[in-house]
Amino acid sequence: MARIKPQALLNQSKKKKGPSRISISTIVVCNLVVAVVVLSLVTTYRHWSQRSRNTLETQSHSFEDTNAVTQQKNHDLPVPGYADISTSKGLITVELFKDASPEAVDQFLDLCQKDHFKGMPFHRVIKNYLVQAGHSSSSIPVEEWTAKGKLRGRLDTSPKHEAFMLGTPKNKGNNKDFELLITTAPIPDLNDQLIVFGRVLKGEDVVQEIEEVDTDEHFQPKSQIGIISIVLKREL
Repeated sequence: MARIKPQALLNQSKKKKGPSRISISTIVVCNLVVAVVVLSLVTTYRHWSQRSRNTLETQSHSFEDTNAVTQQKNHDLPVPGYADISTSKGLITVELFKDASPEAVDQFLDLCQKDHFKGMPFHRVIKNYLVQAGHSSSSIPVEEWTAKGKLRGRLDTSPKHEAFMLGTPKNKGNNKDFELLITTAPIPDLNDQLIVFGRVLKGEDVVQEIEEVDTDEHFQPKSQIGIISIVLKREL
């Protein structure tokens, strides 16, 4: 086997190339490419962030505008001036005195929307006087009303409530004590005890049928009679 001479080995080692070096220009170009990529990513991120903010602001303004329009429409809608009171004896249609008793009417309308009167019983029935519905039995004593009625009835100048007027007792502490009262005959003025805020237009016979039920000595009906529901109406 032939041996390689030392001189030949030296010549071969000289022919081998050393590791190649990266030029400065290549490094600069690579850095520029990286910088361009990073700048492009930052610009894209800012663009989409701004677009998202604009979209959210547009949606927010649109929502606010929609609410404003809805509120304006609700404000422009006329206040209901009538109500259908459905009772276990039949339907009673009443007109509301929006101008004469605005606070009582507003309270009545608000409670109707909250179903306050749903299932409310007629807990007091006085023939030739009134029928009264409420959730509380602790209302104005009958003796107090009738006594003042007899006293004022002797005065020639005493104004009269007409029959089939809709009202509620005064001096109620909160909405849950709001009661309904319908007169069944012209009675002495009870303005110090009663707020009249409407009158019966249809269903006088239903009121009279409620008036004719049997009651005990406290004028409480012996059979259950109550309000099923109340539907508000802007026109008849």
